[in-house]
Amino acid sequence: MALIVYWTQLAENKLEDIFGYYQMKAGQRVAQKLVNGIVNTTIDLDKNPFVGQKESLLTNRTQGFRYLVYKNFKIIYWINDEYGRIEIANIFDCRQNPKNLKEVK
Repeated sequence: MALIVYWTQLAENKLEDIFGYYQMKAGQRVAQKLVNGIVNTTIDLDKNPFVGQKESLLTNRTQGFRYLVYKNFKIIYWINDEYGRIEIANIFDCRQNPKNLKEVK
């Protein structure tokens, strides 16, 4: 069974926040290009879900979180075998305090 890439509400909200911030600071085109880059980074996850490294800050969680990097952002995800999908759990700006990463649900 092929896995599908599923975006959680938290991850979608973070993507919208990123878009809004960069739209205000750098313009519509820059914001759209950044968001498209983040989303495009996740496109091939269904073919190779183990491509991302394990997230060491979330090893205490049962989900086995992994991450991909696009520019300054970590795309946090995990493989949900029960539902047959890869869940994008959070988009984390690496310029923040790493303790803020614990926000992943």
